[in-house]
Amino acid sequence: MARDALARVEPHSVELAGDTAFSEAQTAIHGVHRVVIRFPSFKDGRGFSLAALLRRSGFEGELRAVGPVLPDQVDDLLRMGFDAVDIERPEGPARNRNTGGAPYIYQPDPGAVTARPTALHIRALAARKATAEALAAELDGASPETILTRTAEVYGGRMAMLSSFGAEAALGLALVAKIASDTPILFLDTGLHFPQTLRYRDHLVDHLGLSNLQVLSPEKDEVRAQDPDETLYDRDGQACCDLRKVRPLGRALDPYDALITGRKRYHGGQRGDIPAVEFDGERVKINPFSFLNPEEVSARYKALDLPRHPLTEDGYASIGCWPCTAPSDAPGSRDGRWAGQDREECGIFDPVRAERAKRAGAVRLI
Repeated sequence: MARDALARVEPHSVELAGDTAFSEAQTAIHGVHRVVIRFPSFKDGRGFSLAALLRRSGFEGELRAVGPVLPDQVDDLLRMGFDAVDIERPEGPARNRNTGGAPYIYQPDPGAVTARPTALHIRALAARKATAEALAAELDGASPETILTRTAEVYGGRMAMLSSFGAEAALGLALVAKIASDTPILFLDTGLHFPQTLRYRDHLVDHLGLSNLQVLSPEKDEVRAQDPDETLYDRDGQACCDLRKVRPLGRALDPYDALITGRKRYHGGQRGDIPAVEFDGERVKINPFSFLNPEEVSARYKALDLPRHPLTEDGYASIGCWPCTAPSDAPGSRDGRWAGQDREECGIFDPVRAERAKRAGAVRLI
């Protein structure tokens, strides 16, 4: 086998050239959860055969086809056992109309919504779940540095960080800037942030040298239709979060297998026992700071000389949109969020709500 025919792209994944001998492939895939088979040309069918042989030999992880294959070949790839297809086209993303509405097999438009997951997708999710559970056990009680370094090895360019640029955000952003600096930083610009938050965001981007900030906003037509007078937060707080946070994030997550969060156990509520790595039924959540306490967070801020959000001086321990944020006496507490409402989260970490909101705001169907 040629030297570049086999490349371990991460500890639990391996890439094989389509012409790899089956006996060599069997050895190469030992202990991995994802196998990437690279096609040099759409005319080269050896990758089809290799995938079929791997499935027949009992491989149950994810099989991903990569290369200049044709959209019309996707159905055949699925029949051979592939779970995902990354079509590389020099002229940009190709369009496929023959995938039977399987968004997880072929990349859809960012705002598109499709129907049901396929059996092959379910198998891919099972592999993703197994990897997350193994990492959670391995990283139980680990430091933020260890957690992010290890998960960056596994998820590489398929992970992003979600940041509110709130009261504790600088710590996570500094860690990402140090360990995985090319990671996309997703910021939900709801249109209802404190002006201080937007200025703080811009300051941190410069201070930490963040080079891949991606600002996600609600669709203007949806806002005009559902919240023309910008009082939806007062009438239906959850609907406001769906419109301005859950739905825009859902449209942006298709390229990513994993999402880095700033959640911590001491936040309480649903976060009270979060592991370092968790699988939510669709994607992996990476929680590097889950095991820290408020004193450790403060110590790290001082050690790194990180700037604090200006509203923390006014008693804001957790900072979101201005209509649903109030001061709180307890450090690290989320008591000031959604005061008077029967909820403790906005819904962005709930995959069921995210899919429902995404469907409600879909522009078109595949």
